[in-house]
Amino acid sequence: MNMKTTGVIIFPLFSEYELSVALSVLKQGNHPITTIGITSDPIIGESDLKVITDSTIYNVDIDSLDSILLPGCMDITTLYDNNDLIDFIRRCADYNKELIIASISSSSYLLARAGLLEERKYTIGMYEEDRNQTGIFNKKNYCHDLVVQDGNVLTARGRGFIEFGNRLGQLLKLDFDLNWYLGD
Repeated sequence: MNMKTTGVIIFPLFSEYELSVALSVLKQGNHPITTIGITSDPIIGESDLKVITDSTIYNVDIDSLDSILLPGCMDITTLYDNNDLIDFIRRCADYNKELIIASISSSSYLLARAGLLEERKYTIGMYEEDRNQTGIFNKKNYCHDLVVQDGNVLTARGRGFIEFGNRLGQLLKLDFDLNWYLGD
């Protein structure tokens, strides 16, 4: 039997540092990842890291995923009209109601567009006026905390990337050193 994996969604201008602790925690916990691109072409992050993904949102086996991990983006407006990505996130959530969905910084926008935050507490790395302008966020469920978990959905603001990575490891029940990044 194949072990379930975390699907790491990769798109242009993704924020590499926001993934760093989460990826390290997954590695410490011996939990496999699958990188999933919005295209099969190399994708360049905000720090110019070039990634060639394992699969795409069009051909990944959703049944192989126990979680998806979404980084923030230097300019989330570049993804506002990417309906294929929104549909993929929605399909994953519909297919597996227990799927852990971890979204940091501006990528919570994608969860809101997919309808996953309407009834959940969340946080996001977007200014209030920008959130209001999109018209897709349930204002009463916004939390100013760095990291917010509501059921199987984990959201965080970008500077909460250490706690975010640790919380993802806890949600996946991984064996890892919780204090690895916290220092003395």
